[in-house]
Amino acid sequence: MNANGIAGAEGIVNTDVLVVGAGPTGLALAADLARRGVDALVVERAEALFPGSRGKGIQPRTMEVFEDLGVLDAILAAGGRYPVGMIWQDGERVGEHRMFDPAEASGDSPYTEPWMVPQWRTQEILFARLEELWGSSALLERSREPGGGPVAFGREVVGLTQDEDGVTVEFTSGAPVRARYAVAADGGRSAVRRALGIGMAGETVDPHPMLVADVRITGLDRDNWHVFPPRGDDDGFLAICPLAGTQDFQVVAQFPEGTDVDLSLDGIRKVVDARSHLSPADVTEVRWASDFRPRAAMADRFRAGRVFLAGDAAHVHSPAGGQGLNTSVQDAYNLGWKLGAVLRDGAPESLLDSYEEERLPIAADMLGLSTRVHRGEVRRGAATRQLGLGYRGRSLTVERRAGLPEDALHAGDRAPDGTVGDVRLFDAFRGPHWTLLTVGTDGAALPPLPAAVRTVHIPSCEAYGTGFFLVRPDGYVGWAGATAEGLTEYATRVGVV
Repeated sequence: MNANGIAGAEGIVNTDVLVVGAGPTGLALAADLARRGVDALVVERAEALFPGSRGKGIQPRTMEVFEDLGVLDAILAAGGRYPVGMIWQDGERVGEHRMFDPAEASGDSPYTEPWMVPQWRTQEILFARLEELWGSSALLERSREPGGGPVAFGREVVGLTQDEDGVTVEFTSGAPVRARYAVAADGGRSAVRRALGIGMAGETVDPHPMLVADVRITGLDRDNWHVFPPRGDDDGFLAICPLAGTQDFQVVAQFPEGTDVDLSLDGIRKVVDARSHLSPADVTEVRWASDFRPRAAMADRFRAGRVFLAGDAAHVHSPAGGQGLNTSVQDAYNLGWKLGAVLRDGAPESLLDSYEEERLPIAADMLGLSTRVHRGEVRRGAATRQLGLGYRGRSLTVERRAGLPEDALHAGDRAPDGTVGDVRLFDAFRGPHWTLLTVGTDGAALPPLPAAVRTVHIPSCEAYGTGFFLVRPDGYVGWAGATAEGLTEYATRVGVV
């Protein structure tokens, strides 16, 4: 392998991790790997980043992930809160609709409500962060070609082979890439998944075709999400949402089964004219448009040898509930620290087996939730915020305390935030490291731990009680005990260095 990560004599580019797909999943993973010093190349079939708003909701747990990755300030500046829904009938405002159940502020959860950011803007922010991390590290010296960087556009996958040492991927243009590991983050029609022969089973959530478009509109305020219910059996709903941080509105419309959706400016004008009090001329520009049929599907497995599936390549959601992008980014967050530990820190390769073990059940649960929200069976509440997701009972989780009530903090749970004394816990956890949190255990002897483990001492507190908590790099409690007995054994097993 070329140590500089550039094309060798045979014209093959070498890298540690090849990420296929420059969507939120691929960019978040690449940024996480870059801050760990892992050489990763992102390839994207398109010639530029995705231009639409499709996944516009950032859930509270993903906001915590973005804080750790160093992009939350930009995300907050780029977006805003979801507006109150305004229901219209015959040109009159007839009522309000709250999209999300309210959530009370909590000291252990700094973010309690979704934040609206158009997907294209989220990707721009992640892309900028990746370039920043790339340019400020030794990875810059590994650029694969003059002027190269961490993302190569216009690279469509046409072939993939792997052996016990790595993966080779070929493209319609550009040099083949040889990587120690590859990650398919190339969407619901993943070319990598198909090349691996991994099946994807699912169901149609709603047979009615849908239109989603980013448009410029006059004649509507930007303080409300404007909802126009169906006027008859042969009509569908229309929703027009102001996209926070932009001048655009997102138009979503449902059509009768079998309709051929017209994505042109004239087609969208006709829909808006027929279903609202607006005139065709009020739609002044279409910036992006797409059609789809809501479906839920999940890959049979999330790993084949040295290739991992993440994001829509692994699971496709109905957009209702805002779970797709968020579950996808959290796939990347789970996989990033594990790849970094194996490739840079000497952790056992078996650590990577835990990716599918942990993420596949989460994806299945979130798929079910998205479908139930779409069908109106449940509201968008605590479950959609994803703060309660965790990994209890999984192979990387060890709980040494007996008799805990179900609602107490267990190993496998998300490690809560909070300020205890002069320590803000998320500040202590932030970064690509493990954290040993000792709570109310002053004077207790600690076993020798690797220098990379950050040790933080705080007095007992409500969220944690007392004890020892080894917090993983992705912010979940890996090991918990009333004493530190067994901690060294656990750290050795999972490769904490």
